[in-house]
Amino acid sequence: MDFGWLKSIIEKNNTFVITTHLNPDADAIGSQLALYFSLKKLGKTVYCINYSPTPFNLKFLDSDNVISEYNESEHDDIILSSDILFILDLNQATRVKKMADVIYKFERERICIDHHQDPDNLATHFYTDLTASATSEILYNFISETKLVEIDFNIANCLYAGIMTDTGSFRYERTTFHTHDIASELLKAGVVPNDVFEEIFDKGRMERLKLLGKALQSITRIYEDQLCYMTIHQKDLEETGSLEMDVDGFVNFTLTVAGIKIGLLFFEMEDGAKVSFRSKGDIPINKLAGEYGGGGHLNAAGARIYKKDVNMEFDAVVEKVLAAAKKFLY
Repeated sequence: MDFGWLKSIIEKNNTFVITTHLNPDADAIGSQLALYFSLKKLGKTVYCINYSPTPFNLKFLDSDNVISEYNESEHDDIILSSDILFILDLNQATRVKKMADVIYKFERERICIDHHQDPDNLATHFYTDLTASATSEILYNFISETKLVEIDFNIANCLYAGIMTDTGSFRYERTTFHTHDIASELLKAGVVPNDVFEEIFDKGRMERLKLLGKALQSITRIYEDQLCYMTIHQKDLEETGSLEMDVDGFVNFTLTVAGIKIGLLFFEMEDGAKVSFRSKGDIPINKLAGEYGGGGHLNAAGARIYKKDVNMEFDAVVEKVLAAAKKFLY
């Protein structure tokens, strides 16, 4: 990938805004902060503005609280007066909700760095690598190949968090020798793998654990035990005191059962349903997500299905998606 233009436009401009998708995961926050720290080392003015708050288990990456939760009256002027807008780890307007309005109003370069399929017109320039294990991997390649800045501990820690989580702790299909080479270089910069893993996975909220219990109790197998799904309702959040962001990662438990080829998680939103899709092998689960306006990778995708669009309640959405999933198994 030719990063020459990207380096040049960074050098020629001074004020940057960086954003990522709603309910950000470690790759979203990690790539965002890695770029933030890099630009700050170059003496740039940088704002990190996200639609959603930073999840509890990722706040260790942002110890200085540089990421702001989007507020239209507070942030639109900042965004529109900046030189460059970076959009990381997403490529569709639905993934930033109401922030899409101000993004489309931004008249200068909107640069997307991402590793997902099927982009829309949210950005003016796309740096997309579908073979990359994570957006953080693309950021590492950019910084190291162009020698933009020296990768110090803060940058390395953020990149490692993104790569480690998006590879499922280095076990998913896109984990390559290059991925491990990157990890090695990040460790040389001072990253301690156990520290990152513990912050992300071993310091969760008790409320999240209680919600996971309810999700696991809901697990159901169908289609000759080839599809496994779980459901989470709003009442489950209320009873456990948990939040929507606490659901992140739950869907992966559906693939831990022997013989399962497709795993789904249905989360009841106040205005519809959020569905997380997972699959094994060559089953293109992103195609199923695409039928409901979503997208993602071959084996991991997501979609938000709104009542106003489909005129269906949560249980009906579950039934419809499960029925549509059958054709991917037979």
